[in-house]
Amino acid sequence: MIMMIKHMSMVITISLVMMILIKIISKKSIMDMNKSSPFECGMNTISYKRLPFSSHFFMIAVIFLIFDIEIIMIAPTIMTIKMSFYYTWMYTSFIFITIIILGLYYEWFYGMIKWTQ
Repeated sequence: MIMMIKHMSMVITISLVMMILIKIISKKSIMDMNKSSPFECGMNTISYKRLPFSSHFFMIAVIFLIFDIEIIMIAPTIMTIKMSFYYTWMYTSFIFITIIILGLYYEWFYGMIKWTQ
């Protein structure tokens, strides 16, 4: 028990010393604060007025999220092939992939994935 307390105190001490050293060695100053602020696509973040935003960027982001979630849903089905009936698994996978392909066709047909108009 005493040995464990010694180890824990040593870990805490080393962690505190490292944090203090990082704070001292760090060369950040008030003049460099703008360099560490986030860069928002060249737009000035200080202004309060609303700037126009292209809806095309929004559609691309939504499509990316939808396909990302679809991939997350496909991955476990590959793992469950040995635990389920083969024909049931094949039928379910076929329907799911058909829905994905129909969604992609719909987006392509209506020009949602076309970058230039």
